[in-house]
Amino acid sequence: MTEVEPSTEWHEVVGADEEDRHQEQAAGFVAMQQRKSGKFGVGRALHRRQLAALRAQLGVVDGLPEYARQGLFAVPATYEAWLRISNGGFNVAADKAPDVRGFSIKVRGVTGQGALGGAAKSQDFALINHEHFSSATSKDFSGVVLATGSTPGGAIRRLISAPSLIPKVREVVVGIREPFSGFATHDFFSAAPVAFGPYAVRVRLRAASDQVDSTASEDWSADLYRRLAVAPLVHELQVQFFQDEATTPIEDASASWSTPYLTVARLTIPQQEPDEEFAKTVEDSRFDPWNALVDHRPLGEVMRARKVAYFASQQARGAK
Repeated sequence: MTEVEPSTEWHEVVGADEEDRHQEQAAGFVAMQQRKSGKFGVGRALHRRQLAALRAQLGVVDGLPEYARQGLFAVPATYEAWLRISNGGFNVAADKAPDVRGFSIKVRGVTGQGALGGAAKSQDFALINHEHFSSATSKDFSGVVLATGSTPGGAIRRLISAPSLIPKVREVVVGIREPFSGFATHDFFSAAPVAFGPYAVRVRLRAASDQVDSTASEDWSADLYRRLAVAPLVHELQVQFFQDEATTPIEDASASWSTPYLTVARLTIPQQEPDEEFAKTVEDSRFDPWNALVDHRPLGEVMRARKVAYFASQQARGAK
C-alpha cells in the first residue's frame, strides 16, 4: 500500500493582543517563582523538583520515509543527550503525590539555524506524562496554574474573581490524579505541536518497559536507577503528523490528535549511577522547547506563550 504523505496545509493564528498578554502571564509566573524561591531556594517556576539527571544517546533511525527526513532526523546519526526528570509541583511534594511529571531531553551537538535566531546550540524536547494540556490557550492554562500555585488565600481570591476557572481547576485535579507508573514505564508527550520541516507534528516518547514496579511511587528516581543497574533503558521517540484543522488542530492545546505515530529515533539511557556534579550542571541548564532547530520550532499559541514565560523564568533564576 502506498504511504500517504502528511499535509503541509497547517497554519498558525497569532492574536493581536498576544504580546502584551504573554508578557503579563510571564510576570505572574515569575512572581510565583519568586515566592517559591523565597521558601525553597532559587529554582524554576514549574518542574522545580529535579528527580534525576541522566546521560543518554539519541539515535536517528535508518529507512525513514522521505517526508520524515527533516531537520535533526534528516540522516541516521547518534547524538549525546542530557535528560532532566522532574515533578511539576512544589519543591517538597512527595513522589507519590499526584502531579504532572516532566521528561526533558536536550540533544547536543546539533547543527543548523536556531528557532530563536543564530546557530542552534541544542534541540530540546520538554515532555510531560499527558497527551495534551488541560487548557486550549495560555490564558486558561496560566489562570489555572497561577491559582493552584498560589498561597491558599491567593488561590481563593483568584477563583472568586474568575469563577470560570473553577471547572478548569477541577479538570486539572482530575488529570493529575490519573495513574502514573514511573518514568521508565509511562509514555511522555510534547502535548503541543512543533514544526517538522514543512510539516507539523506532536512528539511522543514511548515507555522503555512494561514491567511496572508497584513500589516505584515511593521514590521515582530510585526506580530508574534500580532498572539501570540491570540494563540500559531504550525509549522510542515518535511523531504524529498534522492532517487537518478538524482532527489535528495547531492552536488548541487541549485537543488530542488521532493520527498514527512514526518512530524517528531511539533514546538509549546507558547504565549509570547518580552523579551529583552532573546533576547540578543539568539543574543549572535551560531546558526549553524554543532551544530548537528552526526545522523543529514550537507551534501554536501555548508554545508562543511558553517562549516568553520560559525566558522570564530563566532570567529570574540566573540560568546559564
